[in-house]
Amino acid sequence: MSDEPTIDGTLTRWSTTDRAEMPLLVLLHGYGADEHDLFGLLPYLPEGIAVASVAAPLAPPWPMPGRSWYAIEGLDGRSSDSVTAASRSFLRWLDEAAHDSPSVALLGFSQGAAVALQALRLAPDRVDAVVALSGYVADGELPNDEQLTELRPPVFWGRGTNDQVIPEARVAHTAEWLPSHTDLSGRVYTGLTHSISEEELRDVHVFLTKWLERAAKS
Repeated sequence: MSDEPTIDGTLTRWSTTDRAEMPLLVLLHGYGADEHDLFGLLPYLPEGIAVASVAAPLAPPWPMPGRSWYAIEGLDGRSSDSVTAASRSFLRWLDEAAHDSPSVALLGFSQGAAVALQALRLAPDRVDAVVALSGYVADGELPNDEQLTELRPPVFWGRGTNDQVIPEARVAHTAEWLPSHTDLSGRVYTGLTHSISEEELRDVHVFLTKWLERAAKS
């Protein structure tokens, strides 16, 4: 526990202060960004939800700006243990900030996507859907992985053909892991780099609308 980073909840940006009983979408930014980065996606998201954009707990090495969920440099860079530690930290934030939310979905970009998927693996009972953009599933096995194959939680995975940031081996692992553990939907966008396109956001809107429809029935 002491080796796990701590999220500063006071930095979280909320779309509304009146969020009681509203489905919650949590935004998890990428490396070198911060809690303001993905907040610009709000106009592309479905109505009727509360949105929280969380600040990652670490600072990248100087002079890189922003924040990070885990280190990507050094011998332990991008290690599964570091992704898990960041995800446990995030789940503690979720337990404190969103204990009364009727349904929770996560939308992460790059590092944030890796943390979102790892959080789903660690606590499938707390996360109802995941949007993973330009991210990957961490290596290794976790105790709840077998449970996921039965639950089949909905996951949207979007990535670009020209993304040169995520290593090919991690993309290949994710392409094999997600279909066997989740109800996977998604798309590979021709020409897209390590970024998010409006075409992709239209697909995300459809995916999240379906999440809301399921949440309304439960």
